[in-house]
Amino acid sequence: MAVNVKKVGNVILAVEDLDRSLDFYHGTIGLPVRNQRRSWVDLGTGGAMLSLHPASLDSEGGRGGGIMVGFLVGDIESALGELKAKGARVRKEITDRTAGKHAIVEDPDGYLVSLFEPKFEDQQQQTSGYHGFTPA
Repeated sequence: MAVNVKKVGNVILAVEDLDRSLDFYHGTIGLPVRNQRRSWVDLGTGGAMLSLHPASLDSEGGRGGGIMVGFLVGDIESALGELKAKGARVRKEITDRTAGKHAIVEDPDGYLVSLFEPKFEDQQQQTSGYHGFTPA
């Protein structure tokens, strides 16, 4: 049975200077800002987002040099249970946040994979996927 992945939600970059990275990805490359909070910025035009957050807030310390892939899942408890049964290493057990439930596993090379089950309490959360969510 496959894990209930709804879509690739975002690629998360832990950056040294949020303003400098925002200037590059938004100002230089031209990605539109979809959501911006004090320590989290989502950029993109549709589909998966590029999300930036300060490396100083990234306590997970994966191999990817501050890179994490985020998947939206339908049922995080069953997804994490299935991944554990298949031998995936869990880096962060399920935590319940305002925007939804979150966990982190490692891929075979040690890269971090975020699993997120959003709470769809309003339309803004449903369309943005990661509204109010930070991985730390």
